[in-house]
Amino acid sequence: MESETILSRIKSPKDVKALLPSELPFLAQEIRDRIIDVVHKNGGHLASNLGVVELTIAMHRVFDSPQDQFVWDVGHQCYTHKIITGRNDSFDTIRLKNGLSGFPKRNESIHDPVETGHASTAISAALGILRGKRLQKDSGKVIAVIGDGAITGGIAFEALNHAGQLKDDLIVIYNDNNMSINKNVGGFSSRSTISRSASYISRVTATRNYQRIRDMIDKGLLKTPFFGYRIFQAVMRLKKSVKAVFLHETFFSELGFEYVGPLDGHSFSMLIRVLKRVKKLHKPVVVHVVTQKGKGFKLAEDNPVRYHGIGPMTSVDGKIEPQLGVTFTEAFAEALVKLADKDERITAVSAAMVKGTGLTRFQEKYPERLFDVGIAEQHGITFSAGLAVSGMKPVAAVYSTFMQRAVDQVIHDVALPGLPVVIAMDRAGLVPGDGETHQGVFDISIFRAVPGIEFLAPASQDEMESMLAYGIDASVPVLIRYPKAVCPPEFSGTDKPLERGRGVFIKKDTSSILLAATGGLVGEVLSASEGLAARGVKTDIYNLRFIKPIDEKYLESILSQYEKVFFIEENSGKGGVGEYIASLIQKHNRDIDFRYLSVPDLFIPQGTRAELLAFCGIDSKSIMNSVLSAVKVKV
Repeated sequence: MESETILSRIKSPKDVKALLPSELPFLAQEIRDRIIDVVHKNGGHLASNLGVVELTIAMHRVFDSPQDQFVWDVGHQCYTHKIITGRNDSFDTIRLKNGLSGFPKRNESIHDPVETGHASTAISAALGILRGKRLQKDSGKVIAVIGDGAITGGIAFEALNHAGQLKDDLIVIYNDNNMSINKNVGGFSSRSTISRSASYISRVTATRNYQRIRDMIDKGLLKTPFFGYRIFQAVMRLKKSVKAVFLHETFFSELGFEYVGPLDGHSFSMLIRVLKRVKKLHKPVVVHVVTQKGKGFKLAEDNPVRYHGIGPMTSVDGKIEPQLGVTFTEAFAEALVKLADKDERITAVSAAMVKGTGLTRFQEKYPERLFDVGIAEQHGITFSAGLAVSGMKPVAAVYSTFMQRAVDQVIHDVALPGLPVVIAMDRAGLVPGDGETHQGVFDISIFRAVPGIEFLAPASQDEMESMLAYGIDASVPVLIRYPKAVCPPEFSGTDKPLERGRGVFIKKDTSSILLAATGGLVGEVLSASEGLAARGVKTDIYNLRFIKPIDEKYLESILSQYEKVFFIEENSGKGGVGEYIASLIQKHNRDIDFRYLSVPDLFIPQGTRAELLAFCGIDSKSIMNSVLSAVKVKV
């Protein structure tokens, strides 16, 4: 009979409180083993979760969730939190279809007060929750955990400023692991080198007795006649100077926060002792903890970037096997370097996603022309606009879901002045594993409405290269979208030169049925067409290439040749190209049976790419069945 593990006794945060102090390190190791084992099978965020195991245990040891509420920034470091809060038995399902989410989810647990998946939002959400609690006479604490570079995002600074103004007892745990997905950049990028004695002084200032004595002295000085106020001001200036020199905490102090740290984020005794003191404070406080990303897994410790977020591992030693086939991301990266070899004005901009967007090779070859702006998509797009003004040729590579954060910058700073900025939107369409927050299914609906831009979608490697070259040579803003998927080398017709606003036929059998698509779905449409041919149903295939502009007269002339037209789009059906085509057919009074297959008006859950395509009804089988149904052939 196997001996009972400590983890098997943890059904809720109360069980963590009941453990002996000597049992906590063993619990941490068991949780690490559990995370490594499950992520090995399912994929997921590994290094970030391994770094916060002790911190998460200490938080649940000191605070009382769900009365005290934890808000995890980005949310990709919440695995230990999920395991502790009653989800260990279902942890094997994380990131799988109908399983646990890899991020906090309100409908999963009362211990998840908000849903997160994008960076830098935790302090804002936590402050709103806290103020709401206080207005309702609720004394529960609210703790925002921000790390992995999320504090470089503008909304985090806005929230800190507001929190200092409100003076509520918000607790911000700044998890300093010196990493986002790539190395952090900017003023908050360097890990503090504060001495042990300074750290001790900082921890002392977090005690309730210190705060009480300080308040008593301050009030006494202010009541002293004649010179009291001047003495108080002098003391305040001296205190700020000392803190600036020894504690490096001027920024947080100026915003009205008490600062504690840096603390060893893997020391239970230190974390628990300080968090207990901080819990008693009645003012906003920043607790600075230093952790090691990937702790406990050698490969992740040595290469936290590579093991930040991974797919299922195929080897027993935990080494990540390369994906079969060139991805769209890799095709983009290769094409960009080729073009940059010929034109020194080409620059690349990333928002803390150098590796994720494939820019690592560009960075290695042209480091002076690669700009990582941190988790700051808004700044990155406007910075790119500035590069364009100066005569450079900027290419900003950003995930589609994160481009949602920079909509105003595209409209106001790029499109309105008509600046030649290329925005390469990776992970456009359905994204496996990460769920609702990461689906790139709104970019067509959002950006197609913006005047003055051109919007393209490559279906193959040769189209990727030609579209990127087209964008770089253009005198207007150009957006290029592509999925997280394997990129075919070519299709019939994709090697043809681009004609503005026009597409190409991938297959033409003089059929009465047309299948039309863009980008990453062309392969699904071709597969469906081959399946239909086996059933005796011939179809032609048209690759639009351009999402905007579309040569209306040319497209109308193509549509008019067919009795039935099916348009398949990897974007929300609301505001997409399909709606435009439907209006075009109606405008010209064409008697065409038009069917539009797209992503439904839902937030799309997690699953594999194949599962998500099937769920949305835009995989090859669904396309084939839709056509068979329309031509009244038994499915």
